[in-house]
Amino acid sequence: MSFEAAVHAQTIELNRLVLDSCAAAGSGHPTSAMSIGHMVTVLMFHTMRWSPEFPDYPTSDRLVLSEGHAVPIVYAAAAKLGMMVGPDPEKRKKLTEADLRGLRSAGSVLEGHPNPMEGFPFFDAATGALGQGLSIAAGVAQAAKLDGTDRRVYCIIGDGESREGQVAEALDYIVDHKLRNVLPIFNCNEYGQADRVSAQQSPETISAKLSAAGFEVKNIDGHDPKQIKTAFDAFTTNDRGVKPMAVVARTLKGWGSASIQGNGWHGKPPAGDALKKALNELEEKRISLTSSLGSGDAFEIQPPAEAPPQEWNTPDVPTFSEFMKKNDMESLLQAGTMATRKAYGIALRAMGQVNPRVVVLDADVSNSTFADMFKKDAACASRFLECKIAEQNMFSVGAGLSAGGKVPFCSTFAKFVTRGYDQIEMAIYSGANLKVVGSHCGVTLAADGPSQMGLPDVAWFRSFTTMKDHRGNPGCYLLQPADAYAAYGLTNVMAEYEGVCYLRTGRPDVEFLYSDDVVFNLGGFEVLQKGRDIVICAAGFMVHEANKALDIFDKKGVSVTLVDLYSLPFDTDALLDIIGANGGNVLTVEDNFGGGIGSSVADALLESGDGFQLKQMHVKRIPKSAKTPEEVLKMCGLTADDIVKTAMTMLGV
Repeated sequence: MSFEAAVHAQTIELNRLVLDSCAAAGSGHPTSAMSIGHMVTVLMFHTMRWSPEFPDYPTSDRLVLSEGHAVPIVYAAAAKLGMMVGPDPEKRKKLTEADLRGLRSAGSVLEGHPNPMEGFPFFDAATGALGQGLSIAAGVAQAAKLDGTDRRVYCIIGDGESREGQVAEALDYIVDHKLRNVLPIFNCNEYGQADRVSAQQSPETISAKLSAAGFEVKNIDGHDPKQIKTAFDAFTTNDRGVKPMAVVARTLKGWGSASIQGNGWHGKPPAGDALKKALNELEEKRISLTSSLGSGDAFEIQPPAEAPPQEWNTPDVPTFSEFMKKNDMESLLQAGTMATRKAYGIALRAMGQVNPRVVVLDADVSNSTFADMFKKDAACASRFLECKIAEQNMFSVGAGLSAGGKVPFCSTFAKFVTRGYDQIEMAIYSGANLKVVGSHCGVTLAADGPSQMGLPDVAWFRSFTTMKDHRGNPGCYLLQPADAYAAYGLTNVMAEYEGVCYLRTGRPDVEFLYSDDVVFNLGGFEVLQKGRDIVICAAGFMVHEANKALDIFDKKGVSVTLVDLYSLPFDTDALLDIIGANGGNVLTVEDNFGGGIGSSVADALLESGDGFQLKQMHVKRIPKSAKTPEEVLKMCGLTADDIVKTAMTMLGV
């Protein structure tokens, strides 16, 4: 009975701090936080193996709060435990109860929704975009499994958010990959934001779904310390069980304060007399539940295992030609053409053989993205993770793997990358070291039609190139290699860089433009031909189409500078110098919708204040199927002849 009384006492104290901090902030979700108070208390004060002094220790157990709006209860526990916080690991300080009153303020590490990059390292990823946490937890657990460590990962999921399809994707992934070291905890408090949750998210239905998916389900009263402890103890001894475990906890939204329970209190902290009443109700609950609490009752946090030394230095990846010759693929070099998607697969295999941190995830299209070249290599096969047709889960699992120290490459068709925009955005906010690869990009996919073409992806990823992440780097690098050498080189550069990158690869075989001597850098570009009349900026497949136009320009006596603008952002000053040397005339060419290269060049020119003439060529209609890339380019007005016609008009020739 003393353990139960101690848990009740601690939970009530945490709930008091939650009400106080949310009232001080004037916003927040105290009732959601109070519904998970008992489970957070048992986790953070008893079950989890971790250290408040080193909350991000490599082997410590992890908690992923998928219902991120309930985070004030974790902040309260962290303050009680004196957790070290701060964005700079060298300058962290203990969190205090007084700090809780700074919740949601600009100068506080206590974000409205969790984000480790803002200085709360207890968490591995930013959450709050509901439905993503279990996938992240699965990624952290997968990394631990690959490393052979026994760290455990706990994930608290709201009943309302469990309707998100990504939760089902994550459950399937956990079963597929036999991840018994991650525990989904469904907090069933019956209420969403606007009203009660659907009957489809009732504890009974959630339990039935979990059982059908292959989980051993523990149904508990989420406010009964004994039941919580029994369930968590069962999980800690389930590492070799036949099935993964899940907990379904029945809870009250606003537990301990009857006046703020039920509908109408989501995201609405009580203030004034309502706050006094809620606090008085908590005090009454404390008196009734903790009478058996002895003076010697206490919790003891179990420390994490000692972290093994990490050796990140790996041998250099061989050059493209070296690797091809070494692996009996010299005939492909001699052919002189190769699809950039295939060069990506070759690069994965080359990196995988020398860098154990590289892991590859694919969404049931690895034989098209060529990620299967990694899977088929015996030295890499254990680090290939098939995610099936569940792109959102794949990107969030990748974010979790990144938190576990891996370098995850997530590949699918560029068209299907768009399904994961929210997940990728949250990974960027989390500081994840995520590498996204979209193949079959642009209209040159041809025969399969627009349902399979990546067309708006450039504009979306380009928006993240215009801002800085927490490290002061671009939020994302957008990379579009024009040939196999560039694709191989840029894939390797992505692996070396700490941050998010998006690589677009194409389906058609294209001729080699480069050699092993060319060094590709994030933020770089290549000048393929120098001229004096006009600059043509292109990337990916359109570099080849622009290259075809050069012979026509020569015959017309027009001197053209051709720039392979393979990276966004790019070296702005260097490109502006080139444009200035060509009379300020620049034509951008891309085989996707607008908002990409053309917009980036336009921004640079506008900010320079120099005189210029810019024309943007991109896909300006919904394309349809065609039998060849050439046909669809003609349909969209993006052939070599179209490039010449547009440039000549600009020059008044």
